[in-house]
Amino acid sequence: MDSLVRMEGVSKIYPRVHKPRERLQAFGSLLLGRKPAHGAKVLSDIHLDVVRGQSLGIIGENGAGKSTLLKVLTGVIQPTHGRVMVHANIAAMLELGAGFQPDFSGMENVRMKASLMGLSNKELDARLDEILDFADIGEYIHEPVKHYSSGMVVRLGFAVITACRPDLLITDEVLAVGDESFQKKCIRWIEQFLKNGGTLLLVSHSMYVVQKLCQKALWIHDGKVAEFGDVFPVTQAYLAWHEKRQAKEKEQRVRATGEGSYYRIEQFQLLEQQGDETPSFAMGDSLDIELQIYSPDDRPPVGVVGIVRADGTPVYGVVSDNENIQPVKLADNQYRFRLRFTDIRLLPGSYNLSGHSMDPEGVRVFDMQQIAFTITGSTQEVGFIKLPHQWLD
Repeated sequence: MDSLVRMEGVSKIYPRVHKPRERLQAFGSLLLGRKPAHGAKVLSDIHLDVVRGQSLGIIGENGAGKSTLLKVLTGVIQPTHGRVMVHANIAAMLELGAGFQPDFSGMENVRMKASLMGLSNKELDARLDEILDFADIGEYIHEPVKHYSSGMVVRLGFAVITACRPDLLITDEVLAVGDESFQKKCIRWIEQFLKNGGTLLLVSHSMYVVQKLCQKALWIHDGKVAEFGDVFPVTQAYLAWHEKRQAKEKEQRVRATGEGSYYRIEQFQLLEQQGDETPSFAMGDSLDIELQIYSPDDRPPVGVVGIVRADGTPVYGVVSDNENIQPVKLADNQYRFRLRFTDIRLLPGSYNLSGHSMDPEGVRVFDMQQIAFTITGSTQEVGFIKLPHQWLD
């Protein structure tokens, strides 16, 4: 296979410089050409091979080492240990405004950035209208970049990349700065870029975007590879890890503050769920849900159950109070709702079931829990749900 990027045993250590002695040691090591042996280990023994035509999403919580990994890969910083081999024309958007001179106009920056990315003046002139059309910032193209909003900077930077047509595109969450219409334009361009044989490395906190654009996923945790493989199993494992961490944080919070006096979710579960694995359902299945709420004043609370996509986009929600539903009283201060979603018409993908507890007046939300689940099936339909339809003559 045609390997564009290979990382072998890459580690990155930043020396400690908080104290004068540490700064002196770090400076001495730098002068002597020694690599730091102690410090903050941001990356640890990373092995990665990106082949031509592959789309790879890099995921992980803040501080996991994702951005550092891309900076090492693109040569912005050097690894402390290991080797990086690159055999590709790379276009990277790692930080907002990187590569732009703030005192120069947008047009001057376009010419400078395009030249740095290997475009000749003749090629740039031929593609300039294409760049300006994609950026769509109007007369601001003649203003200094320091007057631009963050969204305008991203528009200009990505527009240059679309004209350079790189072998490998690397982007680090900067597209999240743009408005929704520009994000959609970029996603459409990336999809076409991949169809034409391009290669993508994408860092994102949106599992929906990663699942939509990437074939593979790399989960980085504390600077190490937690999991690597096909995009859906890896992203679902990452979401499940988040669910467990949230549950643990909630348990610690309850232990620290006591029972409290708010309308608290005591239990939120899928009745079919077995074990700790993310439950999976086929299109058309039913979901049986149970929501138990603690009521401090023993008045019947209001329950809310909703479905959201893995990236947080709401899909559907129902409130017990709106349908005149009263919970079953299990014991003093304990109430239970049960709900069945029949014939689930969600399209295949990753979702979260969301449960909320509200006061009896239905005014304030007091607690929330989520359950990750997946819908499986074979369909080429797009969107969130399958709607009954028929083609007419």
